[in-house]
Amino acid sequence: MRTFTRLTTVSATAAITLALAASANAAAPTVVKVGSLPGTPKKFNKVFITKYGSPSAKKVLLLIPGTNGGAENFSIVGPELAKKVPGLQVWAMDRREQALEDNSMMVKALSGKATPKQALDYYLGWVTNKKITNHFRPLPMADYAYMKNWGMKMQLEDARTVILQAKKAGKTVILGGHSLGASMAAAYATWDFNGKAGYKDIAGIVAIDGGLAGTFDSTDTKKAAEDSLKALNVPTAASPEPKPQGPWLNLLGVRGFSWVTGPFAQIGALAALKDPRGASILQNFPLLPKTLKSDYATTNRGALGYAFDNDTSPELLSLIQVRAGNIAPPGAALRDWQNGEVTPIENVIKGFGGDKYGTNGVDWYYPTRLNVDTNGASAILCKSEAAKVLGLRLCHLADVNIPYYAFQTSLTAMRDGVVRDGVVNGAKNFAARSKVPASKLVIVHGEDKNSHLDPVLAAPRTNDFIKTVIPFLRDKIKTR
Repeated sequence: MRTFTRLTTVSATAAITLALAASANAAAPTVVKVGSLPGTPKKFNKVFITKYGSPSAKKVLLLIPGTNGGAENFSIVGPELAKKVPGLQVWAMDRREQALEDNSMMVKALSGKATPKQALDYYLGWVTNKKITNHFRPLPMADYAYMKNWGMKMQLEDARTVILQAKKAGKTVILGGHSLGASMAAAYATWDFNGKAGYKDIAGIVAIDGGLAGTFDSTDTKKAAEDSLKALNVPTAASPEPKPQGPWLNLLGVRGFSWVTGPFAQIGALAALKDPRGASILQNFPLLPKTLKSDYATTNRGALGYAFDNDTSPELLSLIQVRAGNIAPPGAALRDWQNGEVTPIENVIKGFGGDKYGTNGVDWYYPTRLNVDTNGASAILCKSEAAKVLGLRLCHLADVNIPYYAFQTSLTAMRDGVVRDGVVNGAKNFAARSKVPASKLVIVHGEDKNSHLDPVLAAPRTNDFIKTVIPFLRDKIKTR
């Protein structure tokens, strides 16, 4: 366990108050109709926008979630930025795949009409207990093979529909995102939309631990791109080895259950909300990977903290890690969670527990094509071999002339013990190859105190992202 200096902390009561205030400030998501895609049913031609702040605001910060992420990830920073930046409204985007989820029992559990244990049985318990007959029906992957085409082109065109609607209403739009969402924001600025450069639609970029130009892994060759696309095919008995993985990301690696990341995260958060000091309902659940279970009994809060905190969460889940404190020392029959770093456990609960509208923090059916395309876009080359295979139109980098903000955490600062400064160097490379004004390039080293999700979940008083992006949004972005 890492020893740490105790920062200015937020009590559990205060953190819960913040979370409730955030929920109160968000209305039901706005459904925005978007364009059609080959093979995609018309009912999925829509995205969902959760809005924080005054509708009369002249600036809009549109935030795109990262890999496997959902709009609820921004439920802490959204209302805080809308409150602290004059004339700003924050819009959090949920992609098309949100429409595939069955959140009915989650909403019941949140409202008290069902228990977290009943939610667990409904979504996952039936897999090992055949007596449970009223349960969730997973979507058959073969029926959604078309999602292998839900990539960067889809994401950027859907975002553009939202952006143009905001501009039509007289608003100045800043495009941002977390992790892969930040990569999408950078890509949007360089994208060619049938002859029009994306950067002309937006007034700035906010990259929260993401980006391009070397920030993440890259796919540079024709063969690598083709192999990545083949891996998105639905596997069958006749598929040659190595078998494809299908169109959905399986973050937890539970074979045959790519969708379980969402239910596990949300049920864990709901249990920690409804019965924080009760015995963990997930600790002995057989489908939960062993790497997410402690070898001692914990409370529901303790189990959630153990799974998400960077000291105990497995390296393969670095995309969901925070710095939340530590598990209580031995002594009690159930070991609880102790807050002590930048993100109180109550904010993890808020970021993943969902809301009464079904908005949540994890995509259940996240299309891996988004990551394939992001890797292919890393070099931001209009006519690279990978770009040709993947259909990427990253052709306007040299002309981008808008403000750029970048925040780096430990995830992108280090890899395998080697300093790589992925976000920092990516932002510098982006600026050097474009016309981003030096006076409007803001880069923040946040790696000493922040893991990957801390910038969006940390308490405002200890959140260096909030503290540094406020002056950027206030002073560097002018209304158009």
